[in-house]
Amino acid sequence: MRIYLTKQGDEWDRIAFERLGSEHLVDRLIALNPSHQSTVVFAAGVRLILPEVETRLQTFGPAPWREMSSIPPV
Repeated sequence: MRIYLTKQGDEWDRIAFERLGSEHLVDRLIALNPSHQSTVVFAAGVRLILPEVETRLQTFGPAPWREMSSIPPV
């Protein structure tokens, strides 16, 4: 189990991005720390449990604007 000690002004998405590699993992971070789920901006010294995340490379499809556009790329 990994623990993160917050800095003054930390926010969920910043912690997820900096410590887990993606702001899209906020839901997993909050799920492990339900007593802080209503916190928006953290004070210094709050202990949060960090989820274990795979570090494998993820592949994504084409950019959303390419999927929605019927105009071929230039």
